Amino acid sequence: MNHSDQRRVVVTGYGAICALGNNVSEIWGSIMNYQTGYHFQDFGNPNINARYFGFIKDKPRYKNIPKPVLKFLPEFARLSFYAANEAVQMAFGQQQPADHYDPFDCGVIFGTGWGAQDESTRENATYRDEQLAYPFSNLLVMPNVATAAISMHWNLRGYQNTPVAACATGSIAIGDAFEKIRSGKAKMMLAGGGESITQGFSVWSIDTLRALSKEQEDIRKACCPFSADRSGFVLSEGAAVLCLEDYDSAVARGASILAEITGYGSYSDARDITSPAEDMLARIQCVRTAMQQAGLPPDGLQYINAHGTSTQLNDLNETNTLKLALGEAARRTPASSTKSYTGHLIAAAGAIESIFSIRTLETGMMPATIHLDRPDDACDLDYIPHEHRHATNIEHVMNINYGFGGANSALIFSKV
Repeated sequence: MNHSDQRRVVVTGYGAICALGNNVSEIWGSIMNYQTGYHFQDFGNPNINARYFGFIKDKPRYKNIPKPVLKFLPEFARLSFYAANEAVQMAFGQQQPADHYDPFDCGVIFGTGWGAQDESTRENATYRDEQLAYPFSNLLVMPNVATAAISMHWNLRGYQNTPVAACATGSIAIGDAFEKIRSGKAKMMLAGGGESITQGFSVWSIDTLRALSKEQEDIRKACCPFSADRSGFVLSEGAAVLCLEDYDSAVARGASILAEITGYGSYSDARDITSPAEDMLARIQCVRTAMQQAGLPPDGLQYINAHGTSTQLNDLNETNTLKLALGEAARRTPASSTKSYTGHLIAAAGAIESIFSIRTLETGMMPATIHLDRPDDACDLDYIPHEHRHATNIEHVMNINYGFGGANSALIFSKV
């Protein structure tokens, strides 16, 4: 297939849920009001050092999930289905994808990092104590259970897959769905990621790697990307989904087009299981490939939604990556970390940050990086400290995400 045969891919709907709100407008409103979605929480376990978490306090009632489906969905999948429902409603209103497309042209790529680890641990403990557990345990802990439920409910009979790439999962799912439509193998895809890691063992297993924030009392230091005070990420819960469509098909059905995906790069560190590769080559390649695919020069971006985890290694490595990938243009391109509001949604991070990137295109508002009280001298790019910034010329934005295992991705969203 030559380049001219590549299909254009657009976003026609999105949905999300996290501690900042039960839908995208609530979440974006919370960010615009400088609210944080994480709070102090002591697990009462001397072996869990972390004190700040972004768990969802008031869960929705999940009324829109059919009862026969609900019984085999773990929490991450319930959140995921809920977000998918918002995305489909936004894209299709009262109609369904099958009203416009052959079901075999519609698919879902939806990922998770740790899936149903909470439920797995709980059911295992029950079985150990009683020799019996929940009869749907096997389905509950299947990593592709959210993908399956979404596929079944909306009759998406085309390609389905469940990427597992830690903190890069959500954006890789979107990028891979983009590639499927771009190559002509699908016309409509739901893509994103979900995570719910809230129970003792699961939380301890991340905290014991010294990955979580060490801050014990000051919320401003709990999650402060690119700051000298940063000490680890804040673990959060949630899900986010994008509806992608072939441009011509979306136009033909009169869909409202929110953005176009114009570039995607995904390359592997192949170096260390948790630390970013010191050579930064894979991350640079992600940015350059996405830029090249979008046909953009180094100064062609107006905003970057950074991965910005508030860990020592990532924020410095990411800063240096942008300098090497974009050259002098890196200093002139505003970037920020919306994790300073949401905390880190793991598999959902790349998906919800893609939504924020699209909201920036739609509104011209670039969210500030909050809590940047003592900037790290080595993290010296324009990270939009303290106050949101408005611009009228935002045409192209990039979302970058990285994950344990050396997974890296970059996505470019453009105005249509």
